[in-house]
Amino acid sequence: MAKTEPVFPILQPTLQGDSDARPLSRLARSASEAPLDSSGCLTEYRPLDCRSILSKTTSRRGLPFTHAINPYRGCEFGCRYCYARYTHEFLELRSPEEFERKIYFKQNGAWLLDQELRRLKPGTEIALGTATDPYQPLERKQGITRSLLEVFARHRGFSLGIVTKSTLIARDLDLLKEIDGRHKLTVHLTVTTVNARLARKLEPRAPRPDLRIRTVAELRGAGLRAGVLCSPLMPGINDSRSSIAAVARAAKRADASFLAAGALFLKPCSRPTFFAFVGEHFPEQLPSYERRYAQSAFVSAEYKRRVAELVESVCSEYGLGKRFAAQWKMEMQPKDVGRVEVQTLLPFAAGQG
Repeated sequence: MAKTEPVFPILQPTLQGDSDARPLSRLARSASEAPLDSSGCLTEYRPLDCRSILSKTTSRRGLPFTHAINPYRGCEFGCRYCYARYTHEFLELRSPEEFERKIYFKQNGAWLLDQELRRLKPGTEIALGTATDPYQPLERKQGITRSLLEVFARHRGFSLGIVTKSTLIARDLDLLKEIDGRHKLTVHLTVTTVNARLARKLEPRAPRPDLRIRTVAELRGAGLRAGVLCSPLMPGINDSRSSIAAVARAAKRADASFLAAGALFLKPCSRPTFFAFVGEHFPEQLPSYERRYAQSAFVSAEYKRRVAELVESVCSEYGLGKRFAAQWKMEMQPKDVGRVEVQTLLPFAAGQG
């Protein structure tokens, strides 16, 4: 009989008598046993059982939301800077490429969300798409994100933020408009650069920047609060005033509600992939990055301050609003919330989209 290699060798259950092997966690075991649902170009898609679709967030980055939803594990867009690659480590998948080649979709997400929303207080800030894009290619087939939006359309009184790089979000305009009448909704389209060649290198399988900007215009035309995230800003790559201003001009033409940007957050699991990208396309910048992120995933306070001032200046020049503008909070009126008092309008604020 021919010897065959397992699809996920690292996920094989530990053998009896192998004292050095540690047992798999419940989540990793579930991933290892998940049947192949379908496959694309070098990509596998598998179902994943889950006990909860809504997670409580904790972060040193001071995120302005308390709960997050990620319908998928792994992301096919393959962004070179993505900090969420670490999430595959919970599945005992540690190769950086596996994050974008082995995609899991969470089953029973809509049913779980319906139960979990009932236990949340009115005004709770919920972010959809904090780790992986909720509108990545698999969504066209699975429709999990749309099923979650259908649940939100039956509830009311929350603050919901969505972040994506995909034009597919326009498919759900009908639901988004209904949700906007029941909740405080903000949609973010991530556009790191309007340079299509650079974007293809940074975000190999994501839609072109001009198509994302066109989607912002479409969402705004439907009356939704939608803006642009120019994140992450990467030193020597897209953090110049001219680069940020080019994104701002495009956002202004699309009537974006706001433009926001933040510096690159680089976890250790993401460094090999990002450093390989920098070494290939920006070799002169590699030593600087190696020094900058040698001890921390965060940039210095001085760099953060300089970037914040630069972004504020560009937004002022192009008349773009702020993501958390106080005047917006004052101008917004409670919509169809019945007896529910909405106490906060903070939308989603993911670090890098």
